[in-house]
Amino acid sequence: MDALEHQPVTLPDSDFNYNTDGYEGDGGEDGKSQDGSETLPFIDESPTMSPQLCAPQGPDGETVLPTPLLAGGDIEKGMEMKRLVLSGFLASEEIYINQLEALLLPMRPLKATATTSQPVLTIQQVETIFYKIQDIFQIHKEFYDALLPSIQQWDEKVTVGHLFQKLASQLGVYKAFVDNYKVALETAEKCSQANSQFQKISENLKVKGPKDSKDCTTTSSMEALLYKPIDRVTRSTLVLHDLLKHTPKDHPDFPLLQDALRISQNFLSSINEEIDPRRTAVTTPKGEARQLVKDGFLVEVSESSRKLRHVFLFTDLLLCAKMKKTAVGRHQQYECKWYIPLADLTFQTLDDSDACPSIQVLPEHEIEEMKIKISVLKNEIQKEKKAPKGQSRVERLRKKMNEQESWLLLHSPTIPFRIHNKHGKCYLFLLSSDYERSEWRESIQKLQKKDLQSCMLSSVELQVLTSSCFKLRTVHNIPVTGNKDDEETPGLYGFLHVIVHSAKGFKQSANLYCTLEVDSFGYFVSKAKTRVFRDTTEPQWNEEFEIELEGSQYLRILCYEKCYDKSMLNKDDNEIVDKIMGKGQVQLDPQTVQSKNWHMDVIEMNGIKVEFSMKFTSRDLSLKRTPSKKQSGVFGVKINVVTKRERSKVPYIVRQCIEEVEKRGIDEVGIYRISGVATDIQALKSAFDTNTKDILVMLSDMDINAIAGTLKLYFRELPEPLLTDRLYPAFMEGIALSDPAAKENCMMHLLRSLPEPNIMTFLTLLEHLKRVAEKEPINKMSLHNLATVFGPTLLRPSESESTKGQHITSASDIWSHDVMAQVQVLLYYLQHPPISYAELKRNTLYFSTDV
Repeated sequence: MDALEHQPVTLPDSDFNYNTDGYEGDGGEDGKSQDGSETLPFIDESPTMSPQLCAPQGPDGETVLPTPLLAGGDIEKGMEMKRLVLSGFLASEEIYINQLEALLLPMRPLKATATTSQPVLTIQQVETIFYKIQDIFQIHKEFYDALLPSIQQWDEKVTVGHLFQKLASQLGVYKAFVDNYKVALETAEKCSQANSQFQKISENLKVKGPKDSKDCTTTSSMEALLYKPIDRVTRSTLVLHDLLKHTPKDHPDFPLLQDALRISQNFLSSINEEIDPRRTAVTTPKGEARQLVKDGFLVEVSESSRKLRHVFLFTDLLLCAKMKKTAVGRHQQYECKWYIPLADLTFQTLDDSDACPSIQVLPEHEIEEMKIKISVLKNEIQKEKKAPKGQSRVERLRKKMNEQESWLLLHSPTIPFRIHNKHGKCYLFLLSSDYERSEWRESIQKLQKKDLQSCMLSSVELQVLTSSCFKLRTVHNIPVTGNKDDEETPGLYGFLHVIVHSAKGFKQSANLYCTLEVDSFGYFVSKAKTRVFRDTTEPQWNEEFEIELEGSQYLRILCYEKCYDKSMLNKDDNEIVDKIMGKGQVQLDPQTVQSKNWHMDVIEMNGIKVEFSMKFTSRDLSLKRTPSKKQSGVFGVKINVVTKRERSKVPYIVRQCIEEVEKRGIDEVGIYRISGVATDIQALKSAFDTNTKDILVMLSDMDINAIAGTLKLYFRELPEPLLTDRLYPAFMEGIALSDPAAKENCMMHLLRSLPEPNIMTFLTLLEHLKRVAEKEPINKMSLHNLATVFGPTLLRPSESESTKGQHITSASDIWSHDVMAQVQVLLYYLQHPPISYAELKRNTLYFSTDV
């Protein structure tokens, strides 16, 4: 058990946002292991989740302090950022003081009864449990009272560095608290077991809420509150990093804040040197230390339903656990569902895979609808945060969003990952990406290369191992936005242009292609695929793709060898499996990507190098409708000008693209959603603009996704939307009507009000999209998916119109109410019985209002 005694408790949510939202983080992270052994706190001085807050080391091992990111014109903005950081920190400081106060509240009566004939605790027990809490409370109360007026009367002359310097100089009190922490917890635990009165007190401590909040008090356990001071040191260090970033070097605060940071970091280092940060759990059958190699949340199909599991890969076994439900303030625990020794684990079935559970996949439109609900909620949360009394509603909305994102996480993965036990048992996980599947498989296979022995854990050993999972885990939270404290969902909204150039490093000739994935709503989605380059060791694709991003932070590239051999059917998945040759990912850093120039990069994967370039265009820029200077073409030219010139009712480009897609693209998986190669789309655009004679030959030779992309681009580049700027507000009002008869009447009247070329083109496109959706079982494109792709393209107002209204204020506003409504308008018409032009024109009142 000794190895468990010194487990470091790594703080959760190191990428802490100083706002009060969700400040308290994970109440269960209180430094106590499930087997009852207390642990010394490990204070995380360089949070892994937040690289920009880490303190880098210089060549001589000295900590390199952050330098301010301010240029002349940015100083004002920097001071504003500094004020925001400070006011957020002040709000969390208020919560912290209230937590300390809640701890002190029972201390006085307990001390008073200690000298009576019926003491609850002895005076020594009281002093051990509440050791130094009064001093810490005093230090922070003085700090808070001194900082508050500075923020209330803020200007650039205000100095706060001396306050932080004073706070840092009093860290010795924390040192004494940390040294006593383990004994304090042990004493509190023993007293709880011996005295029911104290147990009641220690489990129901009342913590006051912030002054301006409606919810006055919350309940917390003594155990959880005793952990707060340990947590706080790291938080204070983080805020110093951010303050320095936004303080000019010549500001009187700068040297003081630097000094405070230096003291804080030295303190953290000295604390951690006294703690043995080994990550070993119990020993393996061979007497080696069993270590955690990898862990993460996976969806398991169990008894025909999907369950979220936390899976732990140790050096000699794979353990599948679920989080136990525990009372508020009590320590969270894992329960082991099953484990397989790696010596007994295989990926191939020995006989038949029928023993494995089957996969149930939800219709894609349900997944899309949930994304829309989440997007609308995100938007509501942003609006409520700005409202004067929105805070209590924000919590309710967050809770709802958390539930919906968890649902999405559970139901969206479809890629099977089967694990077999040599003794016949089969387990099925579902993953959202081939990337994760190969990561897990590779990690397991790497460990299996060692000389492993099968093992059987006794119930006690299993309990010890499962209880160690809580502290050993590297993935703390389910990847949903609700777990983050950040003000704005991180990531990029808009279009990422990627050129996949070439790859090198293959040992032998093969048929090679790449796929591109980006993260969205907590999981990864495949967005584009290069063509297969046959029989080569150095493929030269040079293909450009435009990928839509919805709050994305990463781009992944996977390189495959195409398998054409029908005998290579994978028994598990009953599909021809292309072999992953390599995989890699890059973080989409807004600064790097958002420059107007292409940014060239290389991803190295198992000795293979893939060269690619990328640039990013934000949603508001990329969706600008800019009229073409040349009126002789078709792109960027008003639709009535084109139809008049062609003497047609529907533009030639629309008719030809639709015909080609219906001829050979209607069975294509993800038609209209998978990006076509940008250079092919540009070639087709140029051909249509110059009315090239060999357009039909080009169309028949071109990849079908490029043709689908050209049609989308045509509608996107119209100088005004197909459903017109003039009628846009009315469409938004019409779709929001709740009475079906009124809605029908309004929506049909609006269609009738469109110019003739617009109506004819819209009805032609509508019937085409319905035909595409009829093949949904094959092409996976439902009416809802198609409405999501085309809605904003057909309705989004042109620049002059959209600037008249409300200005877009935040990235998530883009996936906002307006975009949702645009999707709903098109979906309304797609779900409507066939609409004929003659019928539409004949009926002035299309639908009787007395229904």
